[in-house]
Amino acid sequence: MEKPEAFDAIVVGAGASGIGVGVVLKDLGLENFAILERHQIGESFRRWPQEMHFITPSFPSHGVGHLDLNAIARKTSPAISFRREHLTGKQYAQYLEAVADYFKLPVYTDVEVQKIEPLPQCRGFLIHVPDGILKTQFLIWAAGEFQYPNLNVFPGANLCRHNSQIESWTHLEGDEFIIIGGYESGMDAASNLVALGKRVKVLDRTGIWVNPDTDPSISLSPYTLQRIELCYSTGRLDLIGNAAIEEVKAIPGGYAVYSEYNKWVSPTQPILCTGFEGSLKQIAHLFNCSQGYAQLTKEDESTLTPGLFVVGPSVRHSNVIFCFIYKFRQRFAVVADAIAKRLGIDPTPLEVYRQEGMFLEDLSCCDNDCLC
Repeated sequence: MEKPEAFDAIVVGAGASGIGVGVVLKDLGLENFAILERHQIGESFRRWPQEMHFITPSFPSHGVGHLDLNAIARKTSPAISFRREHLTGKQYAQYLEAVADYFKLPVYTDVEVQKIEPLPQCRGFLIHVPDGILKTQFLIWAAGEFQYPNLNVFPGANLCRHNSQIESWTHLEGDEFIIIGGYESGMDAASNLVALGKRVKVLDRTGIWVNPDTDPSISLSPYTLQRIELCYSTGRLDLIGNAAIEEVKAIPGGYAVYSEYNKWVSPTQPILCTGFEGSLKQIAHLFNCSQGYAQLTKEDESTLTPGLFVVGPSVRHSNVIFCFIYKFRQRFAVVADAIAKRLGIDPTPLEVYRQEGMFLEDLSCCDNDCLC
């Protein structure tokens, strides 16, 4: 595959954030950039369990000046494309492919980034790939989280099966299951298993289903609560809070799951819904970290490695968490604006993003206060 030897910018990852920021770079007029994807466009979404759907609804609201909550580019809508409110992972991957094709984004698939080498004196980066070495002035990390599950959370976790390793819930044999972790992925697993007639226990260290916080980044979404209420009414779902799991052991006929004071037995392999380490762990040495999160400037740039930007669900500023598409897409133009100014490119084309609520610079307005 022939590529220019040097780029103004390279984006790592062709998921929602990689394709989304690629569109903004294209609108900016940047020509000499590339998007590198080690698999295919939207690969993480393709790997979702078949029954998993978006918890954020898609809705065609362009006519009143609002962007579909799951759109990653202006004037696009997964709802219009698929006539669905809650898309599956495969459908969303197809949407991303359509966006990349329409905007003619320079996406290179089956290219694995093997090493990132910052050059001295802020002169850019060398990106090692199987075919050689690429050079770029700016690097935008958009590799996502789903392909990096959190597997080593306690002794015996290797005896469990992470929800990201499930192709379809119909493939699991057995009638009783224990799910460890009660956030969105745990509740999705529970609702799908209950729908198949299984009995399910969900063990969660806090009991997040009773968290009244209005921010769906740290509490369950209304869509999930609605589904769980229906499942609970069947009598086949047990929700057990204050259960911080410390160990899982194999026992005759099944598995034992231990907290400090309790023990639960499952005849089937426990299901881990313990979240994801995230791809930033692959390049953690390029960031200052605090409380487990990469420290970023107000332009979402590494405070340790100038020229390295982050887009997607790993972006976090204090208590503001950008883990949903409708949140992190508001930061694409912030990154593009910073790069444009350093390259001497006129950032005026980005004004339309500010007008349409996709250029979030003031984080003080990020709250979910509601009067009624």
